[in-house]
Amino acid sequence: MSESALQLIAEPLTAEAFADFGEVIDHRDSDYFMINGGRTRRYHDLAQVETLGQEARPLISIFITQPVQIPLQLSFLERHPLGSQAFMPLQGERFVIVVAPAGDVIDPAQVRAFVTDGNQGINYRVGTWHAIQSVLNSEGRFLVVDRGGEGHNCEEYPINLQVTLG
Repeated sequence: MSESALQLIAEPLTAEAFADFGEVIDHRDSDYFMINGGRTRRYHDLAQVETLGQEARPLISIFITQPVQIPLQLSFLERHPLGSQAFMPLQGERFVIVVAPAGDVIDPAQVRAFVTDGNQGINYRVGTWHAIQSVLNSEGRFLVVDRGGEGHNCEEYPINLQVTLG
């Protein structure tokens, strides 16, 4: 790794710390209401799905991803200029999140890294720079909600950084 590489230590994911980049999806501190004859708690409206552009529509997908090695070496971040992108672990997977504020360039001083506790998901706002899916320990399965439709919705920005866990 070159001397100019950005070094990050992933901090615990909290709603407050992640607020500039999107929402933490975590039902544990949320209100709910009962449905299905009182057998189901509905934790409602945990993140805002954004779809911009003509003929945009929400997509629901399952991603199955292999674990990363720590320290995590990254050569680029990506963003989605036409829609938000949410990731919710389906089997309690912990994962690393690397983000930078939306904009045409990435300021290395504003890049942040977080690590989930396995019960949290995240929703990246439109245009938020972020790393690839980076699950820890074992193969991960994630419910993903993002944008489909016309237009190019993935851009990459070269960056040289290394992430370790705190």
